[in-house]
Amino acid sequence: MATKPTSSRSQVKGLSPKEYQAIAKQHEPRKNILTNCLKAFLVGGAICLIGQCIQQFFMSYFDMTTKEAGNPTVAVLIFISVVVTSLGLYDKLAQWAGAGSAVPVTGFANSMCSAAIEHKAEGMVLGLAANMFKLAGAVIVFGVVAAFLVGIVHIIFGLNGVH
Repeated sequence: MATKPTSSRSQVKGLSPKEYQAIAKQHEPRKNILTNCLKAFLVGGAICLIGQCIQQFFMSYFDMTTKEAGNPTVAVLIFISVVVTSLGLYDKLAQWAGAGSAVPVTGFANSMCSAAIEHKAEGMVLGLAANMFKLAGAVIVFGVVAAFLVGIVHIIFGLNGVH
């Protein structure tokens, strides 16, 4: 009669998988979901508030419309995110705030900048550029595929430009 193979975890000191899971659960740090959600909300909201202030600045001082102020606002947010990442502060903020720091523009800029900083010793092309765009490539492919699928849905339901 063949014996059933067991995982290496369950072989630790002869524990069964259920016993191992019970011990692991006892030593797992407690998650305070409410506090984590509050931190994420506050930091994500603060990043968005900063973005709104920057957009208002462009609209007030450069007499731009909301639509015209959008691109320079995003550029400034990306610049700020890269500077804060380069100073090593964005990662500390992300550890404290969790998902709140992953606001799309600043979180993506942080991810690309972090990859560039981490691999700069490997050279400009094979280190910095290649590793920085590993992440960007996946995001761009996702964006193209999502836009394609939205376009297909738009064609199927025949919205004809009606919003």
